[in-house]
Amino acid sequence: MDITFDKTEKTQGVIKISVNRADFQPGVDQKIKEYSKTANIKGFRQGKVPTGMIKKMYGNALVVDEINKLVSEKLNAYLREGETQFLGEPMPAETDQEFDWENQDSFEFRYEIGFAEPFDLKVDKKVKLEKYFINVDDKVIDETIENLQRQFGEMENPEISTEKDTLYGQVKSKDGEIDQEISIDLRDVEKGALKKLVGIENDAEVEIDPKKSFKHENALKNQLRLNDEEFKKLKKLTFNLKAINHYNLASIDQDLFDKTFGKDTIKDEAGFRDRVKEIVSQNYSAESDKFFDHQVREKLTESAKINLPDEFLKKWLIRTNDNITPELMELEYESYAKELKWSLIRNQLVKNNDIKVEHEDVTNEAKELIKKQFAGSGMGNQMDDQLDTFADNYLQGENGENYMKVFNQVQSNKVLDHVKNEVTVKEKTVSLDEFRKL
Repeated sequence: MDITFDKTEKTQGVIKISVNRADFQPGVDQKIKEYSKTANIKGFRQGKVPTGMIKKMYGNALVVDEINKLVSEKLNAYLREGETQFLGEPMPAETDQEFDWENQDSFEFRYEIGFAEPFDLKVDKKVKLEKYFINVDDKVIDETIENLQRQFGEMENPEISTEKDTLYGQVKSKDGEIDQEISIDLRDVEKGALKKLVGIENDAEVEIDPKKSFKHENALKNQLRLNDEEFKKLKKLTFNLKAINHYNLASIDQDLFDKTFGKDTIKDEAGFRDRVKEIVSQNYSAESDKFFDHQVREKLTESAKINLPDEFLKKWLIRTNDNITPELMELEYESYAKELKWSLIRNQLVKNNDIKVEHEDVTNEAKELIKKQFAGSGMGNQMDDQLDTFADNYLQGENGENYMKVFNQVQSNKVLDHVKNEVTVKEKTVSLDEFRKL
């Protein structure tokens, strides 16, 4: 029984497995003997059925089963033990070959497979990154308080739009590729475009430039579910107004303090602003950390220059997922490829630096995740006694998938911490508007 791997392209190849009768016949003969002892066939006592009859009745099926078992074992061992970094799963190569299971003495099976070439990854002080801290100034606090006033205020639907309203409507592109409902918070719109959107009534049509109309392009890009490249290609759109939401702001008084932080927790506006600043600072610190992690991943992915077997992976993903169409694959593949490249980088860093994840690490991370979930419902401090039980139940759920999900997160965190200690990090404080544009 032989197995070979032939590279057909830079990152794709074919695995060939040859099976001879000497490989599979002993297993087939053993199965025939076992069947003859247990088969229940009319006219024969159990255990006395001639092996010739068993072979005639089940021979071909037993040959197929034994060959499939041998090929599967050989293939899995090759993928697991080889030095090549295979990606996806082997797919049987399309062929017109037909097998004569009864008379043929040798069989060859061919599988398409993708792989990643070895790549260089340098993580040292020559790698330079900037970490941004958000300056939580009075402007940020004012904006946050206004959002709370909107949240606890009253909403109405006027006939004519004003500067701080939220507009709902249908946006379309000339080529018909874009045709969906969106919302536009006029506070996120640049001054030039704002003139077109203020003072209009329902059913009004306004032409907007997606790349120049908004202070932050994500305000529109995320709603349209476009990646960076697709958004760059986007041309002017037509917005048809369907509804206007106007917010009458709640007063900054005890009622607002109570609704925001609980009854009598805050007594005056100064205390309210201090508490808002504290929470906003915590949230933006977490956002800054998250963005820095993203920068690290992007930097390493870019510098590693990993080539993927894109066509093979697309074909494999479509073949193994019933809900993925070729059209959807083209939209989603870039995100999948980025995640796969990061996985390869992470695995190499783990191997090269002996980064380990213990069971205790996974359990502690699960507890933190659960505490955050309960904190959102106001029950965080009440669940400490039951955290161990909740964590164990969660990690055992979904046939081990939850455990692996948390394990991978812990591993990623450890890898990122290692990288941050090895590279050169320059800290920089920016305004919230500057941070949003990064």
